[in-house]
Amino acid sequence: MGASMIELRRGAMVLAGAAISAAVLCGCVRRTLTINTEPQGAMVSLNDEDVGATPVARDFTWYGDYDVVIRKKGFETLRTNVVVKAPWYQIAPIDFFADVLWPTWIHDQHHHAFTLEPRTAPTHDELVTRAVDLRTEALSDDR
Repeated sequence: MGASMIELRRGAMVLAGAAISAAVLCGCVRRTLTINTEPQGAMVSLNDEDVGATPVARDFTWYGDYDVVIRKKGFETLRTNVVVKAPWYQIAPIDFFADVLWPTWIHDQHHHAFTLEPRTAPTHDELVTRAVDLRTEALSDDR
């Protein structure tokens, strides 16, 4: 009876070791979104979260639509969005095999590049027109 108990414990330890090894050796998907600009060094916000200066790479969890705001002194602020589409191996039910059972790492990389336009000062006539429009709007408000 003592020997069978030892054999049972050994079997449990081998099974536990195999399960841990399988978990460590299984693959995973790393998803990275990289934003670059011309010129570089612009500050990037993704979904209202500052992520750094270009070129900037950010790991993400979810595919979909991301709001992007890019700012750099001397250039027009760029407000846009990028759609990060899932590759075929990240569509259910295939994603289970890529995320859990695939024996190696998969790196899903998405790159987006933007060209910033230099900021131009408004002309004197444009400033006067804006001022007149604002004055007219302010005076026409019902108070």
